[in-house]
Amino acid sequence: RWLFDQAVCTLYAFCGVLFGLSSLASLTVLSTVCCLKVCFPAYGRCWDVRFSHGHAAGLLLAVWAYALAFAAAPLARWGSYGPEPYGTACCITWEPSSREATLYILALLICCYLLPCLLILASYALILWTVWASRRALRRH
Repeated sequence: RWLFDQAVCTLYAFCGVLFGLSSLASLTVLSTVCCLKVCFPAYGRCWDVRFSHGHAAGLLLAVWAYALAFAAAPLARWGSYGPEPYGTACCITWEPSSREATLYILALLICCYLLPCLLILASYALILWTVWASRRALRRH
C-alpha cells in the first residue's frame, strides 16, 4: 500500500508525469531537429539563421513548459492524481470521474503520446528516405 499521505502521493505523481512528458518531448524535438538538419540542410540558410545556443535554450524551455502545463493540470482540478490500482505508487487517476477528467485523459493521449510518437516516426522515416535517396543518387553518378 502507499505509505505516505495524499500530498506526497500528489507530488510523486506530479514528478513522474513531469519528467516522463519532458523526456518524450525532448526526444520529439531532437528527432525533429535531426530531420530538419539531415533532410533540409538549406533550412535556415535562406535568412542566414544558424541553429545556436539560443535556439536550443528556447526549445528546452518550450519542452519544459509543455510538460509542466500537462503535469500541473491535475493540480488545477483538470484530471487528478491518486494511488495506482495496486496502491504501491501514485500516478494519474485513469478512471475518469467527470467529463473534465475524461477530456484530460484524451488530451494526454493525443497531445502527449500520439502526436509525439507520430512526429518521431515521421522524422526518422524521412531521414531514412533521404539517406536512401542520397545513396541511390550517389550510385547513379
